[in-house]
Amino acid sequence: METFFNPYISVDIVVFGFDDNEGLKVLLINRSRRDDPSLKRLKLPGNFINKKEKLHDSANRILKEFTGIKNIYLKQFAVFDDPGRLGDGDDLKWLRDRTGTEIERVVTIAYYSLVKLHQYSETELSKAYNARWFGMDEVPGLIFDHNQIIDEGLATLQKEFLTEPLCFELLPKKFTINQLQRISEAILGFSIDNRNFRKRINRLEYVVALNERQTGVSHKPARYYIFDREKFDILKREHTGFII
Repeated sequence: METFFNPYISVDIVVFGFDDNEGLKVLLINRSRRDDPSLKRLKLPGNFINKKEKLHDSANRILKEFTGIKNIYLKQFAVFDDPGRLGDGDDLKWLRDRTGTEIERVVTIAYYSLVKLHQYSETELSKAYNARWFGMDEVPGLIFDHNQIIDEGLATLQKEFLTEPLCFELLPKKFTINQLQRISEAILGFSIDNRNFRKRINRLEYVVALNERQTGVSHKPARYYIFDREKFDILKREHTGFII
């Protein structure tokens, strides 16, 4: 490994995306470019930091390098510093071989990011590390503590979802109330009463109805809405909380 990387501090990123039919997803990549197929392992997009980079710059670089994704919502949510998080098996051997260093421990700073899934088909993702989407109930056993990082990333997203308009980072610019409800249910993990949800959304000044409806659908066309960030920022200064 190039010496300008710090082999003891890394960044790992939980990339969430939403599929209108399949729900919340997470992006995983191959452990390395040249994995032996018999030992193929999956992981979160992540790498060591550059000695001259700020953490957020490292996160953006790593996201682009390993997935092909850039310019999306990205937020730091936790530090994972358990001295035993690397284990003592094949994954640790892979890491030592890769770095040429007898690493004993690595501290990782975890971020989560939110992707408008319709903007990134799997053919547009990085082929070098076979980046691909998995449903939240389809995530296999990952290297090191990456399953735990995903769990804590989701818990953080669920908590912050109630006070920040994060759902709009996952939706198209124009969306229906049904889409907004499905994404809310996917993130929070429970069903929401349709009638009450619609009433609540219609009271939100920053969810603005358009004079435009769906076309080419087999059901009654639904009205489109947009998120007005300026109105939200004004209201947030006057009130506390964003509650779907």
